[in-house]
Amino acid sequence: MIGRRHAEAVQLSPAATLCAIVDPTDEGKAFASSLGVRWHPDLAALFAAGEVDGVVLAVPNTVHGVTAMQCVEAGIPAIVEKPFTTDLVEGRRVLAAAKAAGLPLLTGHHRRYNPLIRKAVEIVRSGKLGHITTVQAQTCFLKPDHYFDVDWRRKAGAGPVYLNLIHDIDLLNALCGPITSVHAMESNAVRGNEVEETAVVLLKFESGVLGTVNVSDTASAPWSWELTARENAHYPATSENCYWLGGTKGSLALPNLAVWTHDGPNGWWSPISASKPIFEFDDPLVLQVSHFSEVIAGTAEPVVSGADGLAAVEVITAIKRSAATGKTVEIANL
Repeated sequence: MIGRRHAEAVQLSPAATLCAIVDPTDEGKAFASSLGVRWHPDLAALFAAGEVDGVVLAVPNTVHGVTAMQCVEAGIPAIVEKPFTTDLVEGRRVLAAAKAAGLPLLTGHHRRYNPLIRKAVEIVRSGKLGHITTVQAQTCFLKPDHYFDVDWRRKAGAGPVYLNLIHDIDLLNALCGPITSVHAMESNAVRGNEVEETAVVLLKFESGVLGTVNVSDTASAPWSWELTARENAHYPATSENCYWLGGTKGSLALPNLAVWTHDGPNGWWSPISASKPIFEFDDPLVLQVSHFSEVIAGTAEPVVSGADGLAAVEVITAIKRSAATGKTVEIANL
């Protein structure tokens, strides 16, 4: 599904041209034909054809590292869908190879390109909220049973912590600074698959901010980015929020971008009201691929680099380790 979305985004971008689809299946071959572009069964065939300037890797999580390394070895820049890799050692090896080759790698945390998030980051960095002290994130939704008909989605590394929460972790890193420690619990009590389906996480940030995150793909609920941000037409839109940042001068709710401040002396006895700044509604996937084109051309630095992607993986790895051991895990110790 995300591969098809990326293909659509490339076609919509004024800065990029879709030249090929790489997929070993008949379905992938038919999709390429429907778009009027070349089809290749694997990356080796694509690179042998010599027709590509950059690659978007929208493949199962467990082969992100392998395919990213293939791109590095071929000298081709790539956007690696999140998570950058599911293994930290492998991710560091890929980054080291890319650095040695002087090759840019991006991570597909497309939400960072959303004008809404860019405005939120601007608000936080402006100091309007004062010193951020607390953050809360919810990512609760219900994946239908047929979603798990694909075998890899039931296996380790494919649960909502890796597939979904990693987006929220990346945004929290962008909004509040680096996460330094986590304490987590997880459960698979409903479906009983190998992967987790619910997790609750305590976060500590380098800045001193404390936070909580709840993630569940078994909850029939609207409190997730997909069902609140109106970013993807495949998901029904609601007017709910999924992130809340509290500061000494004000607070911010996302994605409705409501900035709450007291109308008078700053304190709970003064009236409090919200204002909403203006922002655009451009498709972040299109913005991402347009930016990728600039990176390939050497006119821009990655907004979300491979290193940024691996930083989110480090937090996710710490969450998994904490859930397994019942102990607080320091990120620096990974």
